[in-house]
Amino acid sequence: MLRIVRCSLLLGLLIVASISTFIEAQAATPRIDVLRVKGTINPVLVDYIERGINDAEENDSVAIIIQMDTPGGLDTAMRDIVQDIVNAQVPVVVYVSPSGARSASAGVFITIAAHVAVMAPNTAIGAAHPVSIGAEGEAQMSEAMEEKVVNDAAAYIRSIAEAHGRNMEWAEKAVRESVSATEQEALELNVIDMVAPDLDTLIAQLDGWQVTMLDGSVVSLQTQGATINHNEMRVTENFLYAIADPNIAYLLLSIAMLGIMAEVFNPGLIFPGVVGGISLLLAFYSLGVLPVNYAGILLIVLALGLFVGEVLTTSFGLFTVGGITALVIGSLILFKGGPLFKVDVGLIGVIAILMAAFFAFVIQRAIRAHRSQATTGKEELVGKTAVVKETLEPEGTVFFKGERWKATVEKGRVKPGEEVVITKVDGLNLWVTKK
Repeated sequence: MLRIVRCSLLLGLLIVASISTFIEAQAATPRIDVLRVKGTINPVLVDYIERGINDAEENDSVAIIIQMDTPGGLDTAMRDIVQDIVNAQVPVVVYVSPSGARSASAGVFITIAAHVAVMAPNTAIGAAHPVSIGAEGEAQMSEAMEEKVVNDAAAYIRSIAEAHGRNMEWAEKAVRESVSATEQEALELNVIDMVAPDLDTLIAQLDGWQVTMLDGSVVSLQTQGATINHNEMRVTENFLYAIADPNIAYLLLSIAMLGIMAEVFNPGLIFPGVVGGISLLLAFYSLGVLPVNYAGILLIVLALGLFVGEVLTTSFGLFTVGGITALVIGSLILFKGGPLFKVDVGLIGVIAILMAAFFAFVIQRAIRAHRSQATTGKEELVGKTAVVKETLEPEGTVFFKGERWKATVEKGRVKPGEEVVITKVDGLNLWVTKK
């Protein structure tokens, strides 16, 4: 018995020692977090970058690598990401990759703000003019306003470049003159720190690299043998990032219009109303994170009102023409902030054609109904079929369209359940014949 107890204690000690050794080995192994940015810079991306930096700090990662391929984005979102990088307690590496990628517009500011700036072969950086970034969110600026915005952006990027010992003159030209550079040109101009063909090579090159943090401390990167943690966007983040796109937002808004109109014109269908309501809520979210032009929103709302007016008043196409015109103009000016935030003209054309086809059908039906002879009131009952509820001999009761009517049969006797044809209406009494 004593031997069994000793063996059990020894086994327990070995297990504890093994677990401790494993934990120490895991703690001793450096970890590098890799984030991936592909697409426009917007508030959803800000939340993703912020979460990635926080995760890296909590897990004592030795570095964060942001693989980036972006045409640019919103000025406000770009500044938030720059602040997150500058204030990070873990060195941040911005890696413009893979081959063929670019760091344009707002991406230039983010790349230059990194503790280590890296580009892959056959990549480009530059063209950071603030109008294309949408600094003020205006499609067109006055000359004085544009000068103020450009001066502010130039000062901002010079400050970032100076803090990291990078080429301030080139950075300013990227803002003022929209200059660009290849990866080799950027390396020679001291815009970036190194060129790396792939992630493994980059991690090897980073080993021993020294970076200066915001508090002035110098950190030497120890990346040899590091484990790679690919911190991808979550499902929710991916979904929100996907719908934060001008074309998707416009498509959701169009589906919402169609669904709501279908429900209004045909109460009780339910499905179109549910789809329209969900699409409208998602469209509101998308519009909330994009640079919206409220004049465009108002024109689209006006178009919806005119479409409803067409059905309710039957203007024989006048309201439809006005609605299509308002819809197209509103769609073209729906977003502001440069070419990145424009609805595809082809998509606008498809939606306009669908709307026109739908209301052409509605107008055709309205004209046909207008030209046909109206049959209402008592005349509508003549010739219709009713079902006998109480025996007609000759008087009794019939059932027609959910209502009971007093009826008189013109000839013979009719039993309950048999069908009769209405031949005349006399006040509240129906004259019928056996079918």
